[in-house]
Amino acid sequence: MIVLQPFDPYAILIVALLNPLVIAVAFLMGREADQWQKIIVAAFAASCAGFLLLYALAFVQIIAVKGFGAPTGVFVVQFLIGLLWAWLGYRFWPKNSPSVN
Repeated sequence: MIVLQPFDPYAILIVALLNPLVIAVAFLMGREADQWQKIIVAAFAASCAGFLLLYALAFVQIIAVKGFGAPTGVFVVQFLIGLLWAWLGYRFWPKNSPSVN
């Protein structure tokens, strides 16, 4: 069982980096963005989705979350990682790219 202590920067970073829902939501929403400002919204939505996944895992006792610092830190780090993934989707794999005639 993974245990998140009140403030463990390494564990917070690992949990945020390895959350597949953050990666998927941020990347897919970043691909759909037609303006760069929307990648911020994509990162926030990805962070919220990843946070819900984390607490679903905590509810079924796969991950133990203790203290106030860990969930807040995970949310912030997931937002930053989601921002990176959304930017990658927006910049390199846009779904709505103009067609070349």
